[in-house]
Amino acid sequence: MACWLYEGMLLFGVVFIAGYLFSTLTQTRHALDNRHVQQAFLFVVLGIYFTWFWAKGQTLAMKTWHIRLVDVQGRPPTQRRALLRYVLSWLWFLPPLAAIAPFNLTAAESAVIILGWVAVWALLSRFHPRQQFWHDALAGTCLVDARPPRA
Repeated sequence: MACWLYEGMLLFGVVFIAGYLFSTLTQTRHALDNRHVQQAFLFVVLGIYFTWFWAKGQTLAMKTWHIRLVDVQGRPPTQRRALLRYVLSWLWFLPPLAAIAPFNLTAAESAVIILGWVAVWALLSRFHPRQQFWHDALAGTCLVDARPPRA
């Protein structure tokens, strides 16, 4: 979980720079102008970030916390497998976002639904035979301990 929070802090910079670049190139003057196009752009930018680093085995946060992403043979995943993992990792957020979209819910109600789904999705890993997250199981990847051996 600490790695996830650290990754979020790093992604703040990535999203900030990408958002600034998008706004500058499209001459967007208001935050709600081109909102859906900007969201699609950020989806692609984050996909490039994660696919690039996961294909090498680790993001910057994963290096700090000594976590490595490997395929079922123990090798770093291919670009295609890393991209598949990125798309499948959106299962953490897309189902509740799709469920609340047609309703006019308050921010608090939306937060409860989203956080509830994230908790349920995380608990579902307990039902996997190797207790890994389902997006990893579906993508054919797993997270392993990458601490250097003690001398």
